[in-house]
Amino acid sequence: MLKDMAEKIKELTIELTEIESIVGTKEEINVVNRIYDRFLNMKYFKENPDKVRLIDVKDDKLGRNSVLAIVKGKKGNSKKTVVLIGHTDTVGISDYGHIKEYATKPLKLKEKLKELSISEEVKKDLESGNYLFGRGIFDMKCGVAILMTLVEELSNDVDNLDGNIVFAAVCDEEGNSSGMLSVVPELVRLKKEEGFEYQAIIDTDYMAPRYEGDNNRYVYVGTIGKIMPSFYIVGSEAHGGDPFRGIDPNHISSAIMEEINFNTKYCDEAEGEVTVPPISLRQQDLKPEYSVQTAKTSYLYFNFGTHKSTPDEIMKKIIEGATSAFQKVIDNLNIEYEKYCKLNNFPYKKLPWKARVISFAELLEKVKGERGKELDEMLNKLNNELLKDESIDERLYALKIVEAVHNLWSDKNPVVIAYFSPPYYPHNYVKGETELEKRLLNAVNKAIECTNTKYNILMKKFYPYISDLSYGSAPREKSAIESLKNNMPGFGIKYNLPLEDMQELNLPVVNIGPYGKDAHKFTERLEEDYSFNVVPKLVFKTIEELLK
Repeated sequence: MLKDMAEKIKELTIELTEIESIVGTKEEINVVNRIYDRFLNMKYFKENPDKVRLIDVKDDKLGRNSVLAIVKGKKGNSKKTVVLIGHTDTVGISDYGHIKEYATKPLKLKEKLKELSISEEVKKDLESGNYLFGRGIFDMKCGVAILMTLVEELSNDVDNLDGNIVFAAVCDEEGNSSGMLSVVPELVRLKKEEGFEYQAIIDTDYMAPRYEGDNNRYVYVGTIGKIMPSFYIVGSEAHGGDPFRGIDPNHISSAIMEEINFNTKYCDEAEGEVTVPPISLRQQDLKPEYSVQTAKTSYLYFNFGTHKSTPDEIMKKIIEGATSAFQKVIDNLNIEYEKYCKLNNFPYKKLPWKARVISFAELLEKVKGERGKELDEMLNKLNNELLKDESIDERLYALKIVEAVHNLWSDKNPVVIAYFSPPYYPHNYVKGETELEKRLLNAVNKAIECTNTKYNILMKKFYPYISDLSYGSAPREKSAIESLKNNMPGFGIKYNLPLEDMQELNLPVVNIGPYGKDAHKFTERLEEDYSFNVVPKLVFKTIEELLK
C-alpha cells in the first residue's frame, strides 16, 4: 500500500505550501478549500460525499473553517476509530524581507536564499539538496500532506479496513486553535451518532533537533500543556522627587520577573522530561500619560509549560513566588531608604509596606462581600462593552476585568493580583495506566520496531511544542477546573473551551512528525528523506496496530 507514496506526498506538500494561509487572515480559507476539493475528487469520497464536510469556526468574523473526512472500513464490524489531525495555517512571512514573495514557493526560494546572509548550518543544508525551504512547509503542510495521502490510500482499500478513520485538517492552530476547538464537539457528536470507539489522536506536526548536534528522530506520545500566569500589580504612587513615599509597581513587577523568568525552579517534570522554564510574554505599566509621578499599576504575564501540574497547583506556586519577590522589594527599599536617610541626616523609620499577593478568585470574593449585586451589575455592563470592541483580545480583556474589580475594592493598599490569561492548553500525559494509553504506547513501540530505517528513532513522552493535541482531553480534577475558571477573567464569555467535550474524548495522543529545522524562521526547512519515506510508514503502522 505504501509503495510510491513518497513522491506523491512531496508533490502535495509543495502544492499546499504554495497556497498562502497566514493565521488570522481570510487566506486560511484558500488552503482549506483546496483540501476539501481534493477529498471530493478522491474515489471513496466521490461515492460517499457525505463523509467529507466543512466545520465552521463558531462566530468567526473571517468565516474560516476546517475539513473533516471520515473513512469507514468494511472488513468486519469494528467501531474502533483513529483520529488524525493536522493544521493548515502558518505564521506570517514578513521575516523573509525583500524575498517574501518567494516565501511560499519552495522550488524558487532556494535560489533566493543564496542572496541572503545565512548561517553555515543553513548554507550546508541548502547546498546538500536534502531540504525543501518555505513558510509552512515544515510547520506543517508536509504533515497534512502525509495524512491526506494516507487517508486516500486507506479509503481505496476499505474492504480490508477493519475500523474507521476520522481526519481533521484544522485552521487557526498558530492563533487561538479555534479550528480544533470547533472540531472537538463534532468528534463527540460522531462518537455518539456512529458509535465510534476512539483509540487515540495522531498528529503529524513538525519534529526538530532538541539540542545542537542532535541527530535523533523523535516520536512523542503525549504533549506539553501551556498556562499563562499573570499579575496585576497595584503600587502606591509618589512624586518622582520623593519616591520613598510610594512603592513602584514596576519595581515589584521587575522582582516578579527576576523570580520567575527563566527560573528552572518553575519547570514541570515527569518521567525525567522537563519543560522549558517560564518566559515572559508581556510586561508594562498602565500609566496612560507622562508626568513626574510614579505609576500606580502595572502587569505582566508568563508562558508556563506543564507536564503534570494542574491550574490550582500552578496558582499556589506563583502566589508563593510573587510573595517572595514582593518581600524582597520591600526589604531592599528599607535598606536603601535607611542609607538615604543617613546620607541626609534624616531620621529613619521603617517603610509601611506589606507583601500581599492574592488570587483573582480571592479578590472577587472580597469585592462580592462588600458590593454584592453592584459587582454583578458592573461586570455585566463591562462585559457587554468589552465584547463590542474588536481591538481587545483575550489577554487585554482579562486585564480590564481584573482592573475593574479591583477598582471596586475598598482596600487601596499595594497588592498583587495573580490570575490566568487565556489561552489554556492542557497537557496530555500518557502514563500507560488506562487500556487506551497502553494500546497507544504498544502501537507506537511496534511501529518503531517494524520500521527499517537508518535513523535512530526515540519515543518520548511529551511533544515539546504547543499544539492542538492538547484539546484531546482535559483535567478531570474538580479543583483544577474550578481554579482555571475562577481565576481566568472572561472565561466562558470572551474565551471559551469545550471542557466537557474534551473530557468526554479523554484520548491519549501521539505526534509522529516530519523532520526539519527552524520552524517560524525564514530559514524554515524540511528534510526530505525521513519526512517523505519514514514518517508515513510510522503513522500507517501505528494506525494499523491501533485498529487491531
